[in-house]
Amino acid sequence: MRFGLFGTGPWAHLAHAPALAAHPDVEFVGVWGRNPDKSAELAAEHGIQAYGNQDDLIADVDAVAIALPPDVQAPIAVRAARQGRHLLLDKPIAMTNAEAAEIVAAVDERDLASVVFFTRRLMPQLAEFVAEAAATGGWTEARIDHLGSIFTDDNPFGASPWRKEKGGLWDVGPHALALLLPVLGPVTEVTGLAAPHDMTHLLLRHASGTVSHLTLSVDAPAAAEREDALFAGEAGLRTPPDMPWSPVDALARAIDQLIAHAGGGPASELDVRLGAQVTAILVAAQEAIATGRTVALG
Repeated sequence: MRFGLFGTGPWAHLAHAPALAAHPDVEFVGVWGRNPDKSAELAAEHGIQAYGNQDDLIADVDAVAIALPPDVQAPIAVRAARQGRHLLLDKPIAMTNAEAAEIVAAVDERDLASVVFFTRRLMPQLAEFVAEAAATGGWTEARIDHLGSIFTDDNPFGASPWRKEKGGLWDVGPHALALLLPVLGPVTEVTGLAAPHDMTHLLLRHASGTVSHLTLSVDAPAAAEREDALFAGEAGLRTPPDMPWSPVDALARAIDQLIAHAGGGPASELDVRLGAQVTAILVAAQEAIATGRTVALG
């Protein structure tokens, strides 16, 4: 499958470009970025073409991989899907429900394959845990703490303007939701509070009646950083297994799923429909925090 990469930032360098270049079933065609010099640098590193026009790259490929801020990603994803290109998107897929719905509609209309890069959810250890937890059922609560400290000199993601503006809710929140939703089911109500250090606390009511609690931040004190998850219920307590943080391996599995679906296989569990569900919850959470009210999801 011929792939084009959109984006030249840290995530493109750390995950997308290496994974695309190494995958045996991928022809890595070229890259487009908002900075032509960075596009040329990444293209030279991988022996591909740097494109100056988005549509030219879309025209030359079968699928696009996007490593750009969500508000930049969404219109490119729609444009590519409308031209029949499969989508490998970053999370969140969009910052508004309207844009997320537009992506889903474009994918559905052309029967395209799509995968959203929820990094650790693509690792086999976590995929097995989620499948087992969903099959077990009987959960009465879940708690996820995802707190990082990215605004340091040695963290390349701290320079990202959208992360500074949107914080942990939109950056690490999608990872927490990608773990919760397959186990506890759709969310019907959201309430939340925000505190200093980008601390976001959410309570989510799921269609089953179960309530989950999320604590999110990308500006936590270094000593408070943690990634913990717990499901509790009739089966007792369950926590996800330890696993390596290996974005290149995770993206390789995303590419496998995309190619398999495009070839007539099953759709990925992590497709744009899940991406749109995540966006809807984040939008509702943002409203709940701003208004001090519980927000219902349709």
